[in-house]
Amino acid sequence: MMALTKYGELNQTKLVSYCGMNLSKHREILHDLERKNLIAKEEKLWGKKTITNYKITSKGIEFCKLILEPYEDMFPRIEPKKEEEI
Repeated sequence: MMALTKYGELNQTKLVSYCGMNLSKHREILHDLERKNLIAKEEKLWGKKTITNYKITSKGIEFCKLILEPYEDMFPRIEPKKEEEI
């Protein structure tokens, strides 16, 4: 949800890549967020392919502002150190 808040709309491939997710393992998470109306899925035909895009809903934005952003501020993620910094 934070990636969608930052980028607005992402296709399924970019979303799972930016979030470090595995689509086959985490597909149910996306379905659950969609069922709870926190994100919205839109499928578009592009030639013979179907492109799946996700965007955050107004309810999702509110959830991010009230819950996720304060949590991230309180408990920031620690970036792994690069080899040259060790």
